[in-house]
Amino acid sequence: MPDQDERPDHDGDKAGNDSNRGKRKNDSDGKGGDDKSNDKSNDKSNNPSNEQKKGPGKKPLIILAVVVVFLILGGLAWWFVTRNQVSTDDAYTDGDAVTIAPKVSGYVVVMNLGDNKFVHKGDLLIKIDPRDYQAQLDQANAQLGLAKAQLDSAQVQLDIARVQYPAQLTQAKAQEQSAQANLAQTRAAYERQRTVDIRATSQQNIDTATAQQKSALANVAQAQAQVKTASLVPQQISQAQATVEERRQQVQQAEAQVEAATLNLSYTELRAPADGWVTKRNVQYGTFLQAGASIFSLVTTPVWVTANFKESQLERMRPGDSVDVSVDAYPNLKLHGHVDSIQLGSGSRFSAFPAENATGNFVKIVQRVPVKILIDSGLQPDLPLPLGISVIPKVMLK
Repeated sequence: MPDQDERPDHDGDKAGNDSNRGKRKNDSDGKGGDDKSNDKSNDKSNNPSNEQKKGPGKKPLIILAVVVVFLILGGLAWWFVTRNQVSTDDAYTDGDAVTIAPKVSGYVVVMNLGDNKFVHKGDLLIKIDPRDYQAQLDQANAQLGLAKAQLDSAQVQLDIARVQYPAQLTQAKAQEQSAQANLAQTRAAYERQRTVDIRATSQQNIDTATAQQKSALANVAQAQAQVKTASLVPQQISQAQATVEERRQQVQQAEAQVEAATLNLSYTELRAPADGWVTKRNVQYGTFLQAGASIFSLVTTPVWVTANFKESQLERMRPGDSVDVSVDAYPNLKLHGHVDSIQLGSGSRFSAFPAENATGNFVKIVQRVPVKILIDSGLQPDLPLPLGISVIPKVMLK
């Protein structure tokens, strides 16, 4: 039987065993915990995509929102600035291009022009050989002198007629009276010869009295005829007046011929009708020119802009609106002007073949209307604006 002193030893052994088992368990638990932590660290090191699988966060959304806000603000600012402006790139410079052609034909003997040369109004550009036209002028002057001489002669004849024809009438009447008196005398002599005793006269006296009576009758008839002829004094004077008027018309005709010859002579000199540049020259010294044939064009100095705006852009546009014009050829040149007028018709309406919208299928097309813009300032003498170059006008609407 064991004694009591050996129990505590057994209890101690038991307690030691229990403590050893607890220690081993703690060691195993600590070792297991370390293994788990090591596994987690190994998983993290072996799987770097775990960090990327997380959401992108709020930063891109914030950037996108800021960009959208700036775009909206920029659009509002652009709309506010341009809400009263309309522009088009369908615009070009325009002006007067005067076609120069001679009115008379002939050879060029003087030529004072060159390509793209600037000329002033009244400058002599071309002179045609004037000798033929000078001869025509001299001939017309001679005809005028002859017509004036004939007019003077007719005027003198009229003055003579106004005196001569009434005098002839008076003379005819006097001759008629003389004839009547002679007739009365011959009748008395005839009656005496018929009534006297046959023994107191002779047959010869009777025949003489009869002949004298007949002659007196003839003289009376002749005098009466002369009176009738001379009595046409108004008609004769009117005839003389008509002759004077005819000569006067001939003088006017001769003067017209002189004027025509003078004009033809002046047409031999072609002068510049206005300030401008010579373009499209097709004439040389010594060339024979035909009347009416174009020889060059003159581009005058006034230049404006013709802009073809859409019909939807004309709602608020009015003459007088200010315009800023930029020129494609000169990017640094800024022109300022105003709207002068709006054409009362679209470009297609005045085309060579206007649209027939009443036939076939209809497709609505936005029409364009030409608008004339005058340039007020900005032009530079050393930067000429050729006709037809592209510009971009910007109209400030009221």
